[in-house]
Amino acid sequence: MKWSELSDNWCPVARTLSIVGDRWTLLILRDCFLGLSRFEQFIESSGMTRHILAERLKRLVEAGILERRKYSDG
Repeated sequence: MKWSELSDNWCPVARTLSIVGDRWTLLILRDCFLGLSRFEQFIESSGMTRHILAERLKRLVEAGILERRKYSDG
């Protein structure tokens, strides 16, 4: 089975792996559990590019795993 086919699988584990199974996404989730919440913090912690981070965060938000919140100074 190819990685691209996992999201169509009936198995919940396979579907979950299709979302969180790559190394960058796992690093984002680790950082979330450690309390990081800002875009720049994720970049500094993981060393990934802005493009990759934005793509992975979008995927996690669309899957309902993370929630996007507007930052407010105050």
